[in-house]
Amino acid sequence: MSARPLPPPRRLVRSLAGQLFVVQVVIVAAVVAGGAVLAYLFTADRAEDAARRQVTAVARAVADSPDVLAAVTAPDPTAVLQPYAERVRADTGVSFVTVMDTGGVRWTHPLPEQIGRTFLGHIDWALAGQTRSETYTGTLGPSVRVVTPVADGRGRVVALVSAGITVQSIAARLRGPLLALAGVAAGALAIGGIGTYLANARLRRHTHGMGPVELSHLYEYHQATLHAVREGLVLLDRDRRVVLCNDAARELLGLAGVVEGRPVAELGLPGALVAAVSGAGPVRDEVHLTAERVVVLNTSTIGTGLGRVLTLRDHTELQSLSGELDSVRGFTEALGAQAHEAANRLHAVVSLIELGRHREAVEFATAELALAQRLTDRVVAAVGEPVLAALLLGKAAQAAERGVELTLTPDSSIDDGVLPAHLSARDLITVLGNLIDNAVDAAIAGAGASPEPPEVIVTARIDGEHLLLRVADTGAGIAPDAVDDAFRRGWSTKADRTGGGHGRGLGLALVAQAARRNGGTVEVGRERGAVLTVRLPLDRPARAGGTEGAMGAEGTEDAEGADDAGEHGPGGRVAVAP
Repeated sequence: MSARPLPPPRRLVRSLAGQLFVVQVVIVAAVVAGGAVLAYLFTADRAEDAARRQVTAVARAVADSPDVLAAVTAPDPTAVLQPYAERVRADTGVSFVTVMDTGGVRWTHPLPEQIGRTFLGHIDWALAGQTRSETYTGTLGPSVRVVTPVADGRGRVVALVSAGITVQSIAARLRGPLLALAGVAAGALAIGGIGTYLANARLRRHTHGMGPVELSHLYEYHQATLHAVREGLVLLDRDRRVVLCNDAARELLGLAGVVEGRPVAELGLPGALVAAVSGAGPVRDEVHLTAERVVVLNTSTIGTGLGRVLTLRDHTELQSLSGELDSVRGFTEALGAQAHEAANRLHAVVSLIELGRHREAVEFATAELALAQRLTDRVVAAVGEPVLAALLLGKAAQAAERGVELTLTPDSSIDDGVLPAHLSARDLITVLGNLIDNAVDAAIAGAGASPEPPEVIVTARIDGEHLLLRVADTGAGIAPDAVDDAFRRGWSTKADRTGGGHGRGLGLALVAQAARRNGGTVEVGRERGAVLTVRLPLDRPARAGGTEGAMGAEGTEDAEGADDAGEHGPGGRVAVAP
């Protein structure tokens, strides 16, 4: 039976907080130990200096004593000096007081057996009349000692006095302070360790116990994810300053340069978008227009008031497709209505034939065909662009179904192939379709106030280097002070069938956005009712940099009284015509 191999040992991965705790404990311990050593050295040095001063004072006092001078000249100096020296030693706390002759032979000593023996130490400078100290190992061990001369009345050195304190006694004196120092060091280490542990426990909670490598990987994953997602993401702090903005958000909002650290109100974004972002409550699936895009905004609060997170989804393509779908649905409804009317007319013709009224049947059928063909012939003859022609025919059918006459002015003329490729069919449908829809609604709303039947007049022609699209209606018109609001998302004079106006007020904002995207202009005037004129350049215009100062809030610009696009550059404008 073969033995199973042991699994490889698991590598211990210490968290960032654990590593910092170890480092901080080592640092605190090193600092405390270093401080303790320095304090010991300082204390020891001070203690040795104090001992040296003490023995110097004792030695000088004994040498200057008259009794000592008298005793050294007596027949038996030891008998007098030994009791005196021991008394002085006991009173002053020194280790020894030795009186000797000029040859170094002791007369006194703490150990009586050392009396009469030669002093261990240097006495040359004392014989020369000087007082010096030294650390020397004598009969009592290493000691700090002083040797000083005893002089007679004529200044001759007649004896020597030495006083000293052993190093062991000095160390004993340091034992108390050193124990206190050790206690302080231990307390400092304990407090530092506890503080470090608490700080690192908090750090461990914030880092979720992850180590530096894991945190580094998490940051790399975070950055890669933010820049890879197609959804725009913006993080704001509590002061509504940008903390993070990913690539998708920059593209959707048309931001360039450094935006991190800037207030969101200074990014040149539409006013309604800034207001929604700066509000206190959350925003859910709210549609906003930037300079060139339709975006869906969602916001939520980060933590407990740390800031806000914004998510942005591109709704431009979906909005365009929705407009096209609405147009197709309108075409379908118009065709159904026409089919129903055609069936009624056919029944009338058949009935006339059955009644033998053949001539009346022919006249009735001819008149109906002429009426239905008149607008078709006019549109096909004037507008060679298939997309615009199909749109006009469909909108005419829709308008007729709603009781509004849609006419094309005689000066309308667009040849097939004259429109450049950069003027996309989708933008043309957005501009002309929304203008006609709004005009039809306005004409119906104003029908009761005027004896004239509701009418919408459309002009589509090439005007120099521009494509001119003008739509006039017989409605109430747009007041000059409401022009800027008319091109903002959510503005509408119509009450929604569902109540509250939800879903209204996006058409003219999309018109202004499409005009700006193609470097064109939108002008608002008044004749019988509102007149909206869009000019789109046939040559591709230079794009305006950034979003600031271009169309203002929601793709509009306050350019009241301006009469040419050049005043505001290629970014487009909205003007009020007289």
